[in-house]
Amino acid sequence: MLLQPLWTFLLGHLSLLQSPVFPVLFSLSAYLSCCAPFLLLDLLSSRWALVRRYKLQSQSSVSWASAWSCLALTLYNHVVFLFPVTVMHWYLRPLHLPQEAPALGRVLAQLLVCLLLFDFQSFVWHLLHHRVPWLYRSFHKVHHTFSSTSSLTTEHSGAWETLSLGFFAAMSPVLLGCHPLTELLFFLLNIWLSVEDHCGYDLPCSTHRLVPLGLYGGSRHHDLHHLRSNCNYAPYFTHWDRLAGTLQTQQD
Repeated sequence: MLLQPLWTFLLGHLSLLQSPVFPVLFSLSAYLSCCAPFLLLDLLSSRWALVRRYKLQSQSSVSWASAWSCLALTLYNHVVFLFPVTVMHWYLRPLHLPQEAPALGRVLAQLLVCLLLFDFQSFVWHLLHHRVPWLYRSFHKVHHTFSSTSSLTTEHSGAWETLSLGFFAAMSPVLLGCHPLTELLFFLLNIWLSVEDHCGYDLPCSTHRLVPLGLYGGSRHHDLHHLRSNCNYAPYFTHWDRLAGTLQTQQD
């Protein structure tokens, strides 16, 4: 019952939750909110050595022209590609929400399984789009425009990549039969971790510093991928790259 007050509050905005524009508004607002603290760090890093010391590529800086370019592509993909898909889904599968919230333990367990499932799906997709030259040139090269990552480069990608990874994120909770609240929480968590992967900072509170035994790659892991392009294909955890022999660390 711990989550019931939150779920009751959300049900009080039922018309918004059932609107065809809600998924796009939620995705975009969550994404920009997750980017905001790292954009602030980008502003401060040019002035404060204390902030700059945590940058993964200390010589790099974010140009606001490139930031606007990334933001413009994100908005374009949401309006031109994601919005029609959400409208079609809204029309074909009307949303019916239960009155009861899920149990907290079940939510936490399903969030972890959703992350692991999305991590595997993305690893396979990512590896294929690097190993098959046609796939890389046609679809994934756009995302590698920047070898130095920043938060807004997270969704700097073409339509196929945006829709593919969006499909994986949407299907993971569906396959597990998750409660709608669990789905929302997974989308939030997934967006945050994706942005953190691309933020360009190795902060003391970064997720990879909180997860023990090197099980989670995080921003250092993904920054190396953008630098070298031949390693670290899994977005979050390290086990798939370790098994495939594609794991690299800063010390390699």
